[in-house]
Amino acid sequence: MADIRMAKLPDASSIERIYGKYVRETPISFELEVPSEAEIRDRMEAVLERDPWLVCELEGGVVGYAYAKPVRSREAYRWSVETSVYVDGDYHRRGVARGLYGSLFAILELQGHVGAYAGVTLPNPASVGLHESMGFEAIGVYQDVGYKDGEWHDVGWWQRRIRSPPTDPHPPRPVDELGADVLDEALSSGASTIRL
Repeated sequence: MADIRMAKLPDASSIERIYGKYVRETPISFELEVPSEAEIRDRMEAVLERDPWLVCELEGGVVGYAYAKPVRSREAYRWSVETSVYVDGDYHRRGVARGLYGSLFAILELQGHVGAYAGVTLPNPASVGLHESMGFEAIGVYQDVGYKDGEWHDVGWWQRRIRSPPTDPHPPRPVDELGADVLDEALSSGASTIRL
């Protein structure tokens, strides 16, 4: 049975394995070189200071991950996050991305975030379908914004409302302040969509 849990720094090697294939073989990531395990660990630490980074584990191995990070560094943006999800190619179309996103959005709502944004290198009908099935709506396209593998690529942007914008919002709570029971319930909320 699959388990969705908070990522730990030792997961960096599994994340590097999953993400590396996207960097090397597709334009989905605009990185040209696969980041090292140490670089991925640094990225995880930066996200986990405030927001969730989740992994989907099956029989002791990580088969996918998702995270949310600030869309910009200026304080007025703090209620909005950019989300990403990546799944090992052997586990596509089994609900892993959907499960990870379900748990991620549950945590983001508990934290007090308002909006989630996702960029998708185009064309990518599978990712567009996933995001729209999870409640994202298309809001625009950066045309010819990236050059990789001898081609120019567009990036489409999608937005998902996590909760209605409050009139007088409190800053989102760091994920480590949510409490174990509440966090465990949010983490388990996406697992029912996974078909492994």
